[in-house]
Amino acid sequence: MKISGVDIRPGNIIEYEGGIWKVGKIQHTQPGKGGAYMQVEMKNLVDGRKTNVRYRSADTVEKVHLDTKDFQFLYAEEQSLIFMDKDNYEQITLPRDLLGDAAAFLTDGMDVTLELYDEKPISVALPDQVEATIVEADAVVKGQTASSSYKPAVLENGVRVMVPPHIESGTRIVVDVYDRTYVGKVS
Repeated sequence: MKISGVDIRPGNIIEYEGGIWKVGKIQHTQPGKGGAYMQVEMKNLVDGRKTNVRYRSADTVEKVHLDTKDFQFLYAEEQSLIFMDKDNYEQITLPRDLLGDAAAFLTDGMDVTLELYDEKPISVALPDQVEATIVEADAVVKGQTASSSYKPAVLENGVRVMVPPHIESGTRIVVDVYDRTYVGKVS
């Protein structure tokens, strides 16, 4: 689907120079001399390169539609992650770096969504929040509970997060996967 250069928005997937790119930031600029343009910062979804491109209102770009499919995480093998298609039970192997830092939150049997372009997976979306157990937490300092201070804690997957002072080792908490922040205590 063709869209005007000034209609590009963050999160759009567009075709540029034969590749597919995800728009990160945009800035509409109207200089004193010449026509207005949209400054677009985008990242290549295949090789990870970043670029900045100027689009004028007369320019058109091809907006790419990605298919999404539900998969289940099975297990990790060195630098590879194995997923299973929930419809036909076929297995697919993806590189760990496709997920980045979020890979630490994968658990066996977790449901994820893969975004596909021409039947090729280009990104994996985990749930925004997951439950995890604290394995190590600093002791509470007397008098610190009255203020809104946080203390460091280590989760079962080795990820460090900041938690409120009343959270102790062995407590199950809810963590935001992408911000790596404490959301709440599992009730």
